[in-house]
Amino acid sequence: MIGLGSVPDRHTCSRAGCSETATSRVEWRNPRIHGPERTKIWLACEEHVAYLSEFLSARDFPVAVRPLEEETTP
Repeated sequence: MIGLGSVPDRHTCSRAGCSETATSRVEWRNPRIHGPERTKIWLACEEHVAYLSEFLSARDFPVAVRPLEEETTP
């Protein structure tokens, strides 16, 4: 468990039950609730990046997949 103010030593995949190191950012939002200024980020390992992005796309959420190291500017 990460304590308050702590930084994890590695990024872990957001897929339930997965403890692999993430390699991608899955950026998404629910347009029914949030405007374009509000984007959420899930982290994904190589195995789960397609699963997570398809899960969100199937719900008609705008989705973008980027390498984990890539920073985005709002």
